[in-house]
Amino acid sequence: DEAQCRVTLARWRWPEGFTCPKCGGRSHCVLAHRHLYQCNACRRQTSLTAGTIFNSTKAPLTTWFRAMYLITQTKQGISSIELGRRLGTTQTTAWKIKTKLAEVMRLDNDRTPLEGRIEMDDAYLGGKRSGGKTGRGSPGKRPIVVAVQSADGKPARLKVRRIARFKRKRVKSLTKRIVAPGAFVVTDGLACFRGVADAGCEHHPIATGASRHGADHPSFHWLNTILANIKTAIVATYKAVRKKHLVRTLAEFEWRFNNRENLAAMIPLLASAAARSRPAPYWHLKMADYGA
Repeated sequence: DEAQCRVTLARWRWPEGFTCPKCGGRSHCVLAHRHLYQCNACRRQTSLTAGTIFNSTKAPLTTWFRAMYLITQTKQGISSIELGRRLGTTQTTAWKIKTKLAEVMRLDNDRTPLEGRIEMDDAYLGGKRSGGKTGRGSPGKRPIVVAVQSADGKPARLKVRRIARFKRKRVKSLTKRIVAPGAFVVTDGLACFRGVADAGCEHHPIATGASRHGADHPSFHWLNTILANIKTAIVATYKAVRKKHLVRTLAEFEWRFNNRENLAAMIPLLASAAARSRPAPYWHLKMADYGA
C-alpha cells in the first residue's frame, strides 16, 4: 500500500536516516498529516519525493512501484500504451512515468565505465527508405556505438550510445566516457576507431572486409548478437523511435541487460537510483537530446 511504499522509499533515499538538505541535520520530526519531514535545527520542511525523480508527481507511489516492476521484468521493454493499460492510467501519465524512469536508467548507466576486454562496433538503427542514398549517410538512419565487456567468453556488461557522426574525435570523446583507461578494445578496421587509442585504451583493430560475411567475424559474435536483440526489441515494442527519444530507449535496454542476472534485485536498484536522481520536468523529457 501507499504507506509501505513511503517507508521503503525513505529507506532508499536516506539509508543512514533522514538528513536535512539545508543544514545537514539528522534530528527531525515527521508531520504525519502532511507527510513532511521537519528538521529540528533549522525547521526546514522536506517532502519525501522533493528533489528526486518523483518530484511533483500526482500519481501514487504504488503506481510508480508497479511501473518499475513492469518495466524491469520485461526483456524487450513495454510501450507507454500497454503500460497505461496495466497501470489503469492514461497513456500520457504512463509515458511520463516510463520516460522519467528511463532517465534514471540513463544516469545510472553512466556511473561505471567498461573495463577489461571490450568489443566495440558501429551500427545504424532505422528502416529502409525508397530512393535516396544507400549505405552510410542514408536518410532515416541513426548511428550508434555498441560496446560489450566480456568475461570468461560471455558478455558481462553493455554500453550503447548514439553518436552524431563516425569521426575520430567523436569516438575519442565517447570512449573516454564509457571505457576505463587501459582497457583492451577490439574493433573493426573503420578509421574513426583510431580515436580509441587516443582515449588511452589499448586498441586492437581487425580488418573484417566490407562484405556481409565480415560482420560474422568470431571476435564480434556477442556484439552482433546483442545488436540484433536491440533491433528486435525496438521493432517489437515501439515500431519506431524518434531521434530525441532514442538515447533513453537504448538506456532502458542497456540497464536491463547489465542487471539481468538478478531480476528480483532490479526494483530496489532502480528505486534507489530514482531516489538519488534529480527531478526531470516534462520540458526536459520532451526536449533533451544527448549526442556524442
